[in-house]
Amino acid sequence: MGRVAIVTGGTRGIGEAICKRLQRQGHTVIANYAGNEEKARAFTGATGIPAYRWDVGDHAATLEGCARVEADHGPVDIVVNNAGITRDGTLHKMSFEDWNEVLRINLGGCFNMAKATFPGMRERGWGRIVNIGSINGQAGQYGQVNYAAAKSGIHGFTKALAQEGAKFGVTVNAIAPGYIDTDMVAAVPAPVLEKIVAKIPVGRLGMAEEIARGVAFLTSENGGFMTGSTMSINGGQHMY
Repeated sequence: MGRVAIVTGGTRGIGEAICKRLQRQGHTVIANYAGNEEKARAFTGATGIPAYRWDVGDHAATLEGCARVEADHGPVDIVVNNAGITRDGTLHKMSFEDWNEVLRINLGGCFNMAKATFPGMRERGWGRIVNIGSINGQAGQYGQVNYAAAKSGIHGFTKALAQEGAKFGVTVNAIAPGYIDTDMVAAVPAPVLEKIVAKIPVGRLGMAEEIARGVAFLTSENGGFMTGSTMSINGGQHMY
C-alpha cells in the first residue's frame, strides 16, 4: 500500500537514496530541502519526486510546509528526519551560533516535523517516523560537541516519542550511520579519511543505499513490531 512520505534533506546524499528507495516501494515521496534550488530542480527532473523548500529548524515554516504537502498529496504517514548540518570545531573555538544552529536544525528539526505530522498519524492509527542519528552521537567525536550532542539527542528523542506512539500504531526508530560515501565525507582530507577507513572493520565506507535499505524496512508493514530502536549501520566501527 502506497503512502505519503516526507524525507527532509532529501535531494542529495543519504536523503536522495532514501527518497528513491521509498519511491520504488510505491510511496508518494516528497523531498524537503533548505536552499540549493539548482540541486532540487535537478533532483526532481531526474526522479519525478517533488521538492518542497523550508527550513526544518523553523517551527512555523515546518508546520506550514507540511500543511502544503498534505493539501497537495494527502495525509503524511511516513517521515524520515534526515536533514542535518555540521559546524565543526573544538569547544574552545566554537561560537554560540555554531552550537545553536546545529542543535536548531539537526535536533529541533525532528521536533518540528513530529509536531506537524505525529498528531495525524496517531489519529489515523498508523505512522512511521525514522530519525537519522549518527555513530558520532553514540561514540562522540573530537571537534563535534554540537553535532554529537544533537545526534545523541535524536536517539533519546526517538525512544521517548516511541513510547507515546506505540499504542496508536505509530513506530519511531532511529538509524545511526557510520561514515558513508557522500559529498560531506568526500570533503574530508584524504589522509584523515584513510585513517577513518582503517578503523572500520569491513574496510570501506558505507553507501547511501545501505542506509536507505534500513529505512525501507523500518517504514514498512514488516517493521511494525520494532519501535524505540536505533539501528547501527557502520561497518562494525562502533558496536553499541
